[in-house]
Amino acid sequence: MARWLRALLGALLLLEGAAALSFLHHRYEEMVRALFRVQSQCPYVTRIYSIGRSVEGRHLYVLEFSDYPGIHEPLEPEFKYVGNMHGNEVLGRELLLQLSEFLCEEYRRGNERISRLIHDTRIHIMPSMNPDGYEVAAKQGPDSNGYLTGRNNANGVDLNRNFPDLNTFMYYSGEISGPNHHIPLPDNWKSQVEPETLAVIQWISSYNFVLSANLHGGAVVANYPYDKSQDQRFRSHRRTVNTPTPDDKLFQKLAKTYSYAHGWMHRGWNCGDYFAEGITNGASWYSLSKGMQDFNYLYTNCFEITLELSCNKFPPEEDLERQWMANREALVAFIEEVHQGIKGMVSDENNNGIAGAVISVQGISHDITSGDTGDYFRLLLPGTYTVTASAEGYQPQTVTTTVGPAAPSLVHFQLKQDVVKKPLERKASGTRTNNKALQKKIVPRATRRGTRR
Repeated sequence: MARWLRALLGALLLLEGAAALSFLHHRYEEMVRALFRVQSQCPYVTRIYSIGRSVEGRHLYVLEFSDYPGIHEPLEPEFKYVGNMHGNEVLGRELLLQLSEFLCEEYRRGNERISRLIHDTRIHIMPSMNPDGYEVAAKQGPDSNGYLTGRNNANGVDLNRNFPDLNTFMYYSGEISGPNHHIPLPDNWKSQVEPETLAVIQWISSYNFVLSANLHGGAVVANYPYDKSQDQRFRSHRRTVNTPTPDDKLFQKLAKTYSYAHGWMHRGWNCGDYFAEGITNGASWYSLSKGMQDFNYLYTNCFEITLELSCNKFPPEEDLERQWMANREALVAFIEEVHQGIKGMVSDENNNGIAGAVISVQGISHDITSGDTGDYFRLLLPGTYTVTASAEGYQPQTVTTTVGPAAPSLVHFQLKQDVVKKPLERKASGTRTNNKALQKKIVPRATRRGTRR
């Protein structure tokens, strides 16, 4: 009941002065013009930047919403949406353009909910990760588009099967399961990925993203990690195995947030498939190797889910408005989920932020790290947790905190430097050198590094 009430209240807020939007398919040049039009209409809360180029040289543009565009504000979480990873799955691309126009227009109108969201969150929106594939699919059009036409990039590679396979390292790096957070990349990884994949990996290595969704089509369901099954004998739709992360309950809650705010996803029956409450564990549906959502979880601090949003991969323009109305509240509600759990600063005794500090939660074997300024964000369900912050050269600190349902709990850590006694120095004869032989060695503060390893 509470979930339905929240969705209803949120929808009512969004209906206040909702702008009239155009519902069209946008080719690359039209998409770029749409993004720059939004930026010109809301210049003080938006920024456009490119994370790189596609195989055929098209920019991979991102539109950022923030009250300080281009700047990470300590304790303000970073969120991202990525659309059109498969070039012929186009609804996500159009929804993200609509969302961009909507956020700008509602901010200008003074919509309290949207204004608060932009002031408290740094939102990054990438409408198209595969602009080359889209152009191939768009030439065919919605009526005659093949199921796979334009799916891959210009080199014929499926970008959602192109990320480094960190799952295999985790599953098979010893007799027991290996680490499942901040797994290092293989030495030759850059030679194994496409330009679009490389750009995204460098992007998510540069920003301390906390929450994300990747928009697809061909089904209607919210899909959460792991996508890849530990037992690779189960690869087909007929033989599947649920493969949960240590944050499985949290991921289910994130998926349900979108599903229940969506017009019909939560009903379960869509496109000839049934998913209870409109959600599924990825590997329970079918095992997928080298996917982007697992990579986010295993390599960065970011919790990502995959949203399958339409039975028709390339819906006709006359269906776009109905799809927007079905997804509008869900798109906003999911961004708001970034504001849950705990967050805070990790600093030394002089109040200098410590980058790369490890935040561990007792009972959940998945750690996150602090960003460049020393701030951290750990998504958690309501409850009481024992949390430890640690960093090289410092004594760890452990606290117990309670997380509520409404807003993140603020938990700061101030770490003391480790003091290590140096062994007594001796002459060659074995006698003591002098009265100063007993010395203390202060281990220097951990070298600052980026938000990622």
